[in-house]
Order: sequence, then C-alpha cells, then structure tokens
Amino acid sequence: MDTYFVTGGSGFIGSNFIQLIHESILDANIINLDKLTYAGNPANLSKIENSDRYHFVKGDICDAAIIAKIFDDYKPTFIVNFAAESHVDRSITGPGEFIQTNIVGTYTLLNESLNYYTDLTDEDKKRFRFHHVSTDEVYGSLGDKGYFTEHTSYDPSSPYSASKASSDHLVRAWHRTFGLPVLITNCSNNYGPYQFPEKLIPLMILNCLDGKSLPVYGTGENVRDWLYVEDHCEAILHVVKMGTVGETYNIGGNNEIRNLEIVETICDLLDEIKPCGDGKTYRELITFVKDRPGHDFRYAIDATKIKNELGWYPKHTFKTGIRDTINWYLENDTWWEFIRSGEYRQYYKAQYES
Repeated sequence: MDTYFVTGGSGFIGSNFIQLIHESILDANIINLDKLTYAGNPANLSKIENSDRYHFVKGDICDAAIIAKIFDDYKPTFIVNFAAESHVDRSITGPGEFIQTNIVGTYTLLNESLNYYTDLTDEDKKRFRFHHVSTDEVYGSLGDKGYFTEHTSYDPSSPYSASKASSDHLVRAWHRTFGLPVLITNCSNNYGPYQFPEKLIPLMILNCLDGKSLPVYGTGENVRDWLYVEDHCEAILHVVKMGTVGETYNIGGNNEIRNLEIVETICDLLDEIKPCGDGKTYRELITFVKDRPGHDFRYAIDATKIKNELGWYPKHTFKTGIRDTINWYLENDTWWEFIRSGEYRQYYKAQYES
C-alpha cells in the first residue's frame, strides 16, 4: 500500500493533488504536513478529512523532529513537496519568510528524507521518490519569442523565484552528492478551484462580484502560460509514477495569454453568467496601476519532454478551464467569504492548537 507524504497539502495545488490521489488511487494512504499559514486552509480538504486513508499533521517543514516522526510513523513511499511561500508581491515586502520556508525548509526535508532513505531495504529504495514542485519563474523572463525548456539557465528576478531556484539546486545536489532519488517539476501559472483570493484570477473574479476596481499592473501586456490545476496535479502524478530519477520535467498548459486579456475574459464571462444588473459591463472596472519591481515580461513553457516521455498533455484549454473556475467560485461563496473575512484563521488556530 503506497503512502504519499505531501507537504503544503492544505494549500491550493497541494489540496487539489491530495483530492486526486484520494479519488484515483483507492489503496493509497496520504499524509498532509502543513504549517497552516494564511494560505493553508483545511477546508480545502473537508470532503476527505474523515477518511481513514487521509492523515493531517500540523507542522513546519523546517522542523526536523516532526518530519522524522512522520517518517517513523507512516513509512512513506513518495514525498511530494508543495510547501512554499509563493506570492511574488509578498516576497518583495517580506523576503525573510521565503528564504526560511523555501530554502531552509527544503534543506530540512531533504536531510530527513536522506536519513530515512538510507535505512530502507534495497527493495523499498527502488520505489522511494522525492518529488519537488517548483515554478517556471526560476528561469527569469522571456522576450517575445522562445520557450523555457528543462535546459534553460536559471535567472530569477524576485525574492520568491530566487528562493525557489535555490531549493531546486539543493534537491539536485542531494541527488548527485548523496544519491537521493529525486524528481523536479517546474510549472507555469496555475488556476482553478481553491486558489487563494490574493492571486490574479480569483482576485479579479471576486472584485467583479463586489463591484471593485480590477487593478492591472503596467499596461497588462505581460504574458503568462496558464495551467488548469487538475491538469498540473495529473502531470505530477505521472512524474512520480513514471519519471526518470534525477530528471526535471516542465509542465505547461499551452495557453499563453496577456494579463489584460485574462482580466477581460473574466469580465466577459461574468457579463454572460452573472451580469452586473445596472447595465454596465465588468470591463468598466479595469484600472491600470504602477508596475511592480522586477516584473518578468513573459513566461512560456515547452512541455515536449513530459509529453513525449510520459504521455502527459493538458486536457483543459483556457476557454474551458476559466469558465469552470468562475463557476466554481460562484458556487462556493461560503468557502471564499470565510477566507476573506479572516475568520478561518482564528477558527483553525483554535481547532489545531487547543
């Protein structure tokens, strides 16, 4: 019976991945270690919280003792490391937390994983994998043409991307120096259910519903490759199960879109699905604000390697994914209202620290 040790599993992508494992691998155990910072929300996994195959542990990946206890208690087969501070704007105003979690935390997790791996039987060593989830932002900024490949040189621009680049290098070093069987994936921008409201797409959806301005950095010409979160989670599972140890796989959605076009698409779909009611369009809420420092112009992923070697490709186009995402937020107002009120933090603090 495989056991997946997932860090940061109460966050956006991690919770979607845990739900995928729980629904698609019926004989798998899942351990979720999450610090429950502002973006960690146990409500993301309320559907399975009472399952005997799911186990939650509140803790920090910088805490070696907690990690060692999880290894001792649950004997995981796979580690999937989502735990990270991940918001660029926050990394500019407060980089310290990003250094601590993304670099020191990854080191701690690697070190305890190596201790555990060293004591495994030869048969169990063949199956064990450490999967590190990273971002395309480690590659820096592209011009008008070209794509990030697995061989693109790292050139991070923000404290966030620099901390993720550092963690990637640590993971590779633990493989090359100590023989830990690792895998790395670098993904493009994710969107979909359970994304924290500070991120671009849910922020624009909720601001539209509230009649608030829709702030767009600069002129909105910055380009991102958008990946529906369910596609990303399926790609990670492909890599964990079939990826070649020591390799890196880029995961992209084949959806290059300008930031302004993203916001306009959300406005137009909401005009159709939930009109303002006052005869106005949501596009009238768009405002342009000063660009942020070090704002990369364009990201675009070449996902040829994972497609050719592992048979993965995204199932969602942006057209289908963004409609599904808007509908999800419209149908789950209790979830995001609980977050925006701030009450969820007090509720879970009392629940898990009492």
